Amino acid sequence: MRMMNVARGCGLRRKAMALTFGCVLIVGLCVGVAGVGQAAAQGGASTVQQAVGTVKATSSTGFTLTTTAGQDVAVEVPASAKVLVVAPGSRDLSSATVGTLSDIAVGDRALISGDAAAQGITALRVILMKAQAIAASRTAEQEAWQKGGGGIVKSVDTAAGKIVVASGQKMVTVQVTPQTVIRRYASGSVRFADASPSTIAEIHKGDQLLVRGAKSADGSTITADALVAGSFGNYSGLIVSIDQQAGTITLSDLVSRKKVTVAVTAKSDLRALPQALAERFAAQMRGKGHGGSHAGPGAAGSGGPVPPGAPGPGAPPPTGAAGGPGQAGMDLSHMLSRLPAETLAGLKVKDAVMIVATAPGEGQQTPQVVTLLTGVEPILTASPKGQQMTLSPWSLGGGAGAEGGGGGGAQQ
Repeated sequence: MRMMNVARGCGLRRKAMALTFGCVLIVGLCVGVAGVGQAAAQGGASTVQQAVGTVKATSSTGFTLTTTAGQDVAVEVPASAKVLVVAPGSRDLSSATVGTLSDIAVGDRALISGDAAAQGITALRVILMKAQAIAASRTAEQEAWQKGGGGIVKSVDTAAGKIVVASGQKMVTVQVTPQTVIRRYASGSVRFADASPSTIAEIHKGDQLLVRGAKSADGSTITADALVAGSFGNYSGLIVSIDQQAGTITLSDLVSRKKVTVAVTAKSDLRALPQALAERFAAQMRGKGHGGSHAGPGAAGSGGPVPPGAPGPGAPPPTGAAGGPGQAGMDLSHMLSRLPAETLAGLKVKDAVMIVATAPGEGQQTPQVVTLLTGVEPILTASPKGQQMTLSPWSLGGGAGAEGGGGGGAQQ
């Protein structure tokens, strides 16, 4: 197993499934109210308009909507307009409840169908998704992904729908069913928005995978409700040169024993691991203290890709993280977003680093850093061939989802 898969800022632990819930909920809202525009237009009106976005301000007669394109639209809600409140993830209006103008609050998501007016839109119907419900759904979704798992794909049995994933030192079988939602990250991108529907046939050995689903009692099998996979480069070793102007780092990779050059961009998430934590992980990898050799789910190295939108800096450590429940199984990938940020300018030749980078896409010759972790010399010493510790390629955090980092990227 390669040394790592790193998490990135809102690009599958801040960056990720960070998934990017802002985008997911926008799409969910649009899907959930499919047909509303057609229903409103059945009367033959040719001026029916639609807008979707977030409520910015409210008044006694309507509200201001900031659309997904960033434009502010004035929405008048007359007494004849219908206000329907739907739950996040709704795909139709069968479970919608009737609301009123007074139910609309700042931060709510809304889809408006109405007549074009000189100053905006006069609503015929407002489909409302409450901010509190969105937050609760987001939390539940994050917890579901974190209770799932992930790691590096070791084998794929397409006919049987089985994927074997190396999660730290443990092998986990992911069972795919016809109902499993499968997505794949685009080449050269860790933005969840760029991920496209996929199939098990497109998952290959060496891919990194994040799964959400029901685990067996012993944690050896997960029946997947959803999964996302991608191809990422994993490198670990000592920095041999830094080009500040070009924003590139060259290191001597422990696994391939070759020099590898990666590019640090504004979206790269750079983090520094405190020496005390690095030594604790190294001790665990050697089977000494802090968890010994009994690494179970959530143990160091089990950190499969983590969904965008997971807890950001300052959030309580999840189960298995240092200092939290299950301390014996410290999970470095779960705590990445809470580590101190680093910058390209702060790195030095001979620093020990662990890197996850994008697989080069068309026209992209140099892999781009998703996440870089420095201060890992004790970990590399404990695993000199770089074959034991695994981190996830997506990072945690709020807002950015799978879109990109919140750490220190290249300084322009």
